[in-house]
Amino acid sequence: MDEKNVFTSLIEPLQRAVAEEGYTNPTPIQEQAIPHLLEGRDLLGSAQTGTGKTAAFTLPLLQELSNTPRPGGSRYPRALILTPTRELAAQIGDSIRTYGRYLNISHTVIFGGVGQQPQVKALRRGVDVLVATPGRLLDLIQQGYVHLSRIELFVLDEADRMLDMGFIPDIKNIIGRLPVKRHSLFFSATMPPVVEDLARDLLHKPVRITVDPEQPTVSRIDQKLMFVDRENKAELLIELIASHDMARVLVFTRTKHGADKVVRKLDAARIRSSAIHGKKSQHNRTAALQRFKAGRIRALVATDIAARGIDVDGITHVVNYDLPEEPETYVHRIGRTARAGADGDAVAFCSARERDALRSIERTIRKSIPVDNSHRFHSDAARDARGSDARPIPAGGRGWGRRSRHNPRMRRNDAAFTPRDSGSRRSGQKRRGKAGAKAGAGADGRDM
Repeated sequence: MDEKNVFTSLIEPLQRAVAEEGYTNPTPIQEQAIPHLLEGRDLLGSAQTGTGKTAAFTLPLLQELSNTPRPGGSRYPRALILTPTRELAAQIGDSIRTYGRYLNISHTVIFGGVGQQPQVKALRRGVDVLVATPGRLLDLIQQGYVHLSRIELFVLDEADRMLDMGFIPDIKNIIGRLPVKRHSLFFSATMPPVVEDLARDLLHKPVRITVDPEQPTVSRIDQKLMFVDRENKAELLIELIASHDMARVLVFTRTKHGADKVVRKLDAARIRSSAIHGKKSQHNRTAALQRFKAGRIRALVATDIAARGIDVDGITHVVNYDLPEEPETYVHRIGRTARAGADGDAVAFCSARERDALRSIERTIRKSIPVDNSHRFHSDAARDARGSDARPIPAGGRGWGRRSRHNPRMRRNDAAFTPRDSGSRRSGQKRRGKAGAKAGAGADGRDM
């Protein structure tokens, strides 16, 4: 390794684990963050999934814990990593296991949607690092299974997504339980005012790092736009996958119902696929992701929040089956391909009612997406839509409706999240009061 490579500042067991994973050159956020974190500085990072930020905070965290012995007799967690979704929590747990394989540091991951008893057993044995989603964490705190009085390091990941999901009150509740003296890290792709205020309250004289991977990623992606009537999208997708070299395809839909419908169409065409969204059980979501990673299915169909944190190497194509309402989401979606310096392909379907969304996307990426009108489902009506014909049908009307930051109820419903990921925690407490504590997700089985 180069003498200036920040990986050389890591202790030998971490360097060995990093090398065995085939990583020799740090990403920009790792290069910027690791030296400051090893010095114990608080950090405010503006970075998205796919930038390498998990390793950027996991490696220094493991080194700091390794250099500081656990207080005698204590089984309480020493580090807390808080993240919005169970998929992201699981992937962070995998990173800790991978990089910490030569260290005597224990960890566990807790989230809803699965039985809580294995999580409780791990907590009783004692862990150094706790990775958690907010609702299940608060639930276990209230049951007396989690104590945060010994936390030395606190990582809040994807704070803006926490805001989108309505978790900020839970976050503040958790932060209020932490020791005042601690090492704190804060990551968010965007910094709306509420998130800025939260960071200001959480951090002490932080180093601020901003990493924007969007333009380099987009420049390596071959983008293509196809105008198509909404009712023909499924047939167009089938033809694309069947006739092109699409080995591993990630398909984005707006809704859970839409994702399930696409999978049924693909299955009928004998294209192996699975859906991943908030209404699926954790077991089904994990199994679908594993099949996708292993190449046993060609297409994974996902909603945005369910896909948050999914980091799968070798995705050859991203298909925007439904265009996102927020243009930044388009960039996040297509960034799932062209990872680690590879090239990738992204295809966007645009119906008439999505024409305005397309215009916003093209303004955001500062370029027109090349149009492919050679397919048999090309729609001039979609291409030429203007005015009311180019806007989504309002919620309550026919069609897929409109989700927006001004309509958070629809946003959370699509993701199968309640305003707080504790779901029906109060309802769950009533149920426990009547029938004793039960393992599993919240009372309604939603994400925690």
